[in-house]
Amino acid sequence: MQADTLSGGFSDPARQSAHAFRSVREALGRPGTIQDISGARPPAPLSSAAGAALLTLCDTETPVYLAGNHDCDAVRAWLAFHTGAPPTGPTDCMFAIGTWAALGPLSAYPIGTSEYPDRAATLIVECPSLTTAGATLTGPGIQTSAALSLPELTAFQSNHALFPLGLDFIFTSGTRLAALPRSTVVTQEGAF
Repeated sequence: MQADTLSGGFSDPARQSAHAFRSVREALGRPGTIQDISGARPPAPLSSAAGAALLTLCDTETPVYLAGNHDCDAVRAWLAFHTGAPPTGPTDCMFAIGTWAALGPLSAYPIGTSEYPDRAATLIVECPSLTTAGATLTGPGIQTSAALSLPELTAFQSNHALFPLGLDFIFTSGTRLAALPRSTVVTQEGAF
């Protein structure tokens, strides 16, 4: 086993996983806010934020789909050693990670069922940057409106139309993380 596989996890697992979980929860509960999340040093191309989210959210019972360049030996070995999460395809995953282009098409992922809407996938989208500008967000957890740089609008509008079914999204860049649950309404900047 390579040293890179063994390293890069939380150095203080109890404290760092609690902080990371709180950051993810805060991001999902308050769409459009950007959280700092650190503590993980995963292999490239995973960002520190994506690594911390995976360490916090995944275990042996959460199948993960690695899309595009994220599906490499280093990431597979690191994820297996630190979480035990089994690799899978897009149709069977609970989490998927990759760039926006690599994660398409969104129709490949489970959106839950009317009996079990919680069985939908969460996509962790690696982004070049995250800013609180761009698309306008409204809905639960947002007092009036918020803004977030999204890779596009139509996909998120179509996803919201499926509510209470649909996908949830976590966006990561470096040590920053934001989220977009399926309950969030997405419109163009400045439109309500």
